[in-house]
Amino acid sequence: MTDAAVAEARLQQQVEELCVAAIRALAGEPDLHFRGRRLHRGGQRLPHFAPHLHPTLAADDFGSFRGAADGLALRLRHSDAALHAAQQPADAAERLVFDLLEQFRCESLADPAHDGVRHNLRHRHEAWSAAFHASGLTETARGVLLYALAQITRARITAEPVVEATEDFIESTRFMLAPRIGVPLAALRRHRADQAAFAAPALAIAREVGELLRAAGEADAAAARPRGEGEPDPRAAFQLLLDPDADTADGIAAVQAGDSRVLAESPGGYRVYTRAYDREAEAATLLRAPVLAAHRERLDRRVAAQGANLARLSRALQALLARPADDGWDGAQEQGRIDGRRLGQLIASPTERRLFREERLAPQADAALTLLVDCSGSMKAHAESVAMLAEILLRAAEAVGVQTELLGFSTGAWNGGRAGRDWQRAGRPRHPGRLNEALHLVFKAADRPWRHARRGIAALLEPTLFREGVDGEAVAWACARLRAREARRRLLVVVSDGCPMDTATQLANDAHYLDQALRETVAREEARGDVAIHGLGVGLDLSPYYGRCRAIDLAAPPGNALFGELLELLADRRRR
Repeated sequence: MTDAAVAEARLQQQVEELCVAAIRALAGEPDLHFRGRRLHRGGQRLPHFAPHLHPTLAADDFGSFRGAADGLALRLRHSDAALHAAQQPADAAERLVFDLLEQFRCESLADPAHDGVRHNLRHRHEAWSAAFHASGLTETARGVLLYALAQITRARITAEPVVEATEDFIESTRFMLAPRIGVPLAALRRHRADQAAFAAPALAIAREVGELLRAAGEADAAAARPRGEGEPDPRAAFQLLLDPDADTADGIAAVQAGDSRVLAESPGGYRVYTRAYDREAEAATLLRAPVLAAHRERLDRRVAAQGANLARLSRALQALLARPADDGWDGAQEQGRIDGRRLGQLIASPTERRLFREERLAPQADAALTLLVDCSGSMKAHAESVAMLAEILLRAAEAVGVQTELLGFSTGAWNGGRAGRDWQRAGRPRHPGRLNEALHLVFKAADRPWRHARRGIAALLEPTLFREGVDGEAVAWACARLRAREARRRLLVVVSDGCPMDTATQLANDAHYLDQALRETVAREEARGDVAIHGLGVGLDLSPYYGRCRAIDLAAPPGNALFGELLELLADRRRR
C-alpha cells in the first residue's frame, strides 16, 4: 500500500465520520455508522439504496458527500424498510426504478426550513447527473432512458426543475415516456407523504420502464461495436447500477466478509471439534536460546536504526490515557484547606498566611493495553515490522504506567493437525466446527516488565510460529486476559492482514465459518462495554470486523506518522 493510498483511506474515514454524524442527527438514529464503505445500523448492513447516494473521493467534492448523507438520513427517517421490501418487484431493472422513486419521495419530504439540506440534495443530484452524462452511459439506449427517467420523476416529485444543462438532451425521451407513464407520474407528488399509496404509481412506472429497459438492452447489444484493448464498456458500468448489492472498492481494499450458512443453521452456534490439542504457551519457551538471542539482536538493530522518539510517544500516550489522580498534599499554601498542623504558627506569627494545604493531583495512566498479533502465514512477511512496532509502543506505554501485554495466535499445525486426523478417523461427521489445534502465544505477559520480556518479544520474529489463524477465539481469549487486570480503561489492538483462515475448518464447514464467528465474537465482547477492541489492518481495511480500525502500511519503516495513526486509533472511544 502506498502513502497515497494510506492518505486516501484516512481522508475517506474522516469524511465518513463527518457525514455519519449528520446522518445520525437528521435520521434520529444514534446507532448508525460506516463500516467497509457501507452504512450500518448496529451490526446490520443497510442496502445501497439509490445509485446517486454513493459519491467517491476521486470524482466528487465534499458537498456531494453531504448531499448523499442527507439523502440517506431522509431515507431512513421517512421510509419503512419492511414495507418497501414487501412491495418491491423481483426484476432487477424494475427494482432499481422503484427504489429510485422511493428515494426521491423521501428527499421531497425534507423540511422546508432546512435550506442547507435541500441545497445539499440538489447539489448531489446535479453532480451525479453530470457524472452520469459525462461517463458515456447516455450513449446507450438503456443509459439515456434511466437518465431521463431520473430527471423527470425527481422534478415531478420534488417540484424542482430538471438539470438545465441536459434539459434539451432528454426532450425526445420525455416525449416518448409521456403516454406510457403520464398517469402514474401525475400521482407521485400527490401521494408522496404516504408510502403505501405512493407505491402503486411507483410500481406502475417501474413495470413500464422495466419493459423499456429490457428492450433497450437488446438494442444496445445489437448495436455494440468491437472495443479496442483497454477501452471501457459503458454497459458494464451501467450493470453496476442494476446490482443493489454491488460493492465498490474506492481507496484501500476492504476484507471480503461473508455469512456462514453452517453457523447460522447450527443450533449450538460456533463449535469446536476438540480442544484436546489446544494450548497456550510462552513464545520464548518454544525456541532454543541461541535462536532467541539472534532474533533479539536483529530486533535491537532494527529499533536502533528506526530512531523513534520514545519520550515524545510516551508523553502523547500519557495525554491520551492518563487522568488526574490524588498524589498527596502540598503544604504551606496561601489558600486551600486549613492545615491543622500549622495552626500554632498563627499564634506565634499572626501575619503568617501559609496555613493551608492543597490536594496534589498528578496524571496517572490507569489503563491496560494488549496487542494481539495475527501469526498466520501471510503475516510472516511483516513480522519484523510488527515486532518493532510492538517493541516501541510497549516501551512507551510502560514508561507512563500503562499495563502492557503482547499476545499472538496461530495453530499448532497445518491442515487440521491432530484434530483433523481425529475427525477423519471418526468418519468425517458433517460440520464439525473449528478443526485444528489452536495455539495462543504469550510474547510478553502483563506482569512482566519490558526489560524481563525482551527475549519473548523477539520470538515474534520466528517464522515457524506463523501457520493459520482462528481470530474469533483469540479475540475472546485476549479480552478475558484483559478483564483479569484492574484498570479503568482496557484496550485491545488486533494486528492482522486479512480474514480468519484455517484450511481444514473451511473445507469441513463453509468458506465464511470463521469469518462470521469473528464478527459475532467482536460484537459480543464489545457489547459488554469493558474492553475497547481496535483493528489495525496491515494493508487492508478491517472495518467489516472492527468498528474502530485503521489501515497501515508496513512496507516502509514505521515512523512518527504511523504512531500518530495508532494514537488516533486508541483515541477513538466510539463503539460503532
